Amino acid sequence: MDQMLEKYCGDFGWWQFSHFVLTSFAWALEGIHTMVMIFADREPAWRCLPNRLCDSTAKSVCGLEPGSWEWTGGAASSTVSEFGLICGQKYKVGLVQSLFFAACMIGAGVFGHLSDSKLGRKGSLTIVCIMNAIFGCLTATSWDYWTYTLFRFLSGFSTGGTGLCAFVLATEPVGQSWRGVAGMSTFYFFSIGIAALSAIAYFFQTWRSLYIASSIPSVIFVILLLPFIHESPRWCLVRGKIDEAMKIMNRIAKSNGKHLPDDVVLALDSEVNDDVPDSQSVSKEALNGSLLDVLRLPLTRFRLFLAVLINFLCSVVYYGLSLNAVNLGTNLYLNVALNAVAEMPAYFLTALVLDKLGRKPLAIGTMWFSGIFCLAGSLAKGDDGTWKLVRMVCGVLGIFGMAGTYNLLFVYSMELFPTVVRNAALGCATQASQMGAILAPFVVVLGGGIPFAVFAFCGIAGGLLVIYLPETLNRPLYDTMAGMEEAEAKKPSILS
Repeated sequence: MDQMLEKYCGDFGWWQFSHFVLTSFAWALEGIHTMVMIFADREPAWRCLPNRLCDSTAKSVCGLEPGSWEWTGGAASSTVSEFGLICGQKYKVGLVQSLFFAACMIGAGVFGHLSDSKLGRKGSLTIVCIMNAIFGCLTATSWDYWTYTLFRFLSGFSTGGTGLCAFVLATEPVGQSWRGVAGMSTFYFFSIGIAALSAIAYFFQTWRSLYIASSIPSVIFVILLLPFIHESPRWCLVRGKIDEAMKIMNRIAKSNGKHLPDDVVLALDSEVNDDVPDSQSVSKEALNGSLLDVLRLPLTRFRLFLAVLINFLCSVVYYGLSLNAVNLGTNLYLNVALNAVAEMPAYFLTALVLDKLGRKPLAIGTMWFSGIFCLAGSLAKGDDGTWKLVRMVCGVLGIFGMAGTYNLLFVYSMELFPTVVRNAALGCATQASQMGAILAPFVVVLGGGIPFAVFAFCGIAGGLLVIYLPETLNRPLYDTMAGMEEAEAKKPSILS
């Protein structure tokens, strides 16, 4: 596949560019459906009613006389005000968010497997986007807290597979020389989605209207964009659909102004040494792979173990620092938008040096960069304005480094495993990320310098674990377990 793209079809021509952009818009949908909780579950402002015994200088309403105050935007402005999630019930806000990420973890594993098997990359992406639209609208109909929790859990299940399926579908048709840059660019769309959500939330102030409005982009994506997105030719190849894979490759070559000779055919990496490869037939038996196959082979088992741990540690820091930024006391809509935009330079810089420094050194450097500034933040314990500014700067630089790592790990994890099990393995790593997202709010609650200390440990420990992963720069995307095992056996060490 990589040889055909390089020699005859083009590594990254007009076809790959347009297909990449259309597919990556699904990342914006994931950003919207994930972060909508920031606005829907916010605690709105309140005010004292006139001629009532009410202390307007109180920090919360918990100690005030019932009926002496009211929500400024009305009870329908958020789930907190409508369902009474304050004082002793405040823990329920965190519970909804944790259950959402738990469902994301389950969905990543389920759709990671389905996209590697019969549904394919495009089929799985279609299903999760439709589910996002349906469950998002149903959430707006919630009549109490527990139905709201149920619909958010179902939304998390579909959201967990959205970015995963979109990432692999967008990057697999890209040639080796452009794959890293393309993969690193997918997170721009995630940030764009969060910034767009801020604008949507600004115009739709009630939480029910917000959920409906935030579900409309998923409907638009399914109707207007998905028909122009093609299935991954790599998935077609490993599933035995050689004729379909060749049609896509011919379409890529034609759109890129190239010519694919009729006597050139696709072959799996495990077949390239055959004298007469049977890849010349238009179809053959599909190759199946699962997480069990990854665990059976010592090489992939070791890689999966490290990928899971590293993704978990990265996620704790990324989501933890993001939650800390939300509590700055500034305008919520502007703050969320600026946080989303602030991550983009990290994506740009890491993409710029990805193919120069390599995946491994860059992952180590960005994790340690974040860990060092988190460590500095944990040591800044003063309460005056200067120390608050120092902690804020440390948090910004910490999330800057970890945003680059979070993006890089998708590319790195994808390249560590062959096509036949790629989504299953990437889904497992994504599940680990969701576990980190579940844990992050509980770390933030500890307060003081403890969160920064935990984030520092996670960043530095994650960088140490990356040392034991192999470098994948300029290495092909293997199709089969056998093909990867044979090629990797020729390398002197897994640490090389």
